[in-house]
Amino acid sequence: MNGSGERPRVIIVRTGTANLASVAAACERVGAEPVVTDDPQAVVEANAAILPGVGAFGAAMTQLRARGLDEAIRERCRVGRPLLAICLGMQLLCESSDESPGVAGLGVVQARVGRFGRGARVPQMGWNRVLPASGRGTLRPEWMYFANSYRIERAPAGWDVATTEHGGPFVSAMQRGAVLACQFHPELSGRGGLALVERWLSMASASEVAAC
Repeated sequence: MNGSGERPRVIIVRTGTANLASVAAACERVGAEPVVTDDPQAVVEANAAILPGVGAFGAAMTQLRARGLDEAIRERCRVGRPLLAICLGMQLLCESSDESPGVAGLGVVQARVGRFGRGARVPQMGWNRVLPASGRGTLRPEWMYFANSYRIERAPAGWDVATTEHGGPFVSAMQRGAVLACQFHPELSGRGGLALVERWLSMASASEVAAC
C-alpha cells in the first residue's frame, strides 16, 4: 500500500457516539496506523480519514458541530480527499434523517435518510448481500454485516452505488472518487470487509503519491 514501506496513517474522526475500537483494529489488521482525533485541522489535512458512526443522527451531528468537525468533513469531500464513512457516518453525509427531524446533516449527499418500511425487520442485524451497480471503484459483490434501522432508499445523483435488499432495495454503499460510504460495517465483516478497507487504503495511498 505504501512504496516507502511505512505504515499509512489513517485519521479516525472522534464523533463522540461511536465505538472506535473495532475500526482502529481493522486499520491495524490491514497494516495501517490508526489515529483517533477530534482536531478539525488534522481531519482536513490527513491523506486518509474514516468517519465511523454508532448511535443517533442528531446526537452525532451535535458533536461534530461542537468541535468544528462538520466543516472539516465537508472540506475533505469538496476537494475529494479519501474518506471512508461507515454506517451512521454514511447517513451523516446526507441532508437529513427521519431519525432526527429538524436536524440538518452534512449535506455532502443530496439525499434524505428514512426508516425501513413496514414489513422489514427493524433493526436489520446481520449479514446481507451487497451488489454494486457498476464495476467501477472499490466495491465488489460481497456479504457484509449490517446493524441499521434507517437507510437511503434511492441512489443520489453523481454517486456510484451498491444496493441491498431488506424490505425492498436500498443504497448500501456509494462512492464518488475517493469518498466511499458504507451502510454496513466493513470492520465487522470478516475477510470481505477487510479487503474493502485495504482497497480503499490502496486508493488513498495512490492519490497521495499522485499529489506529490
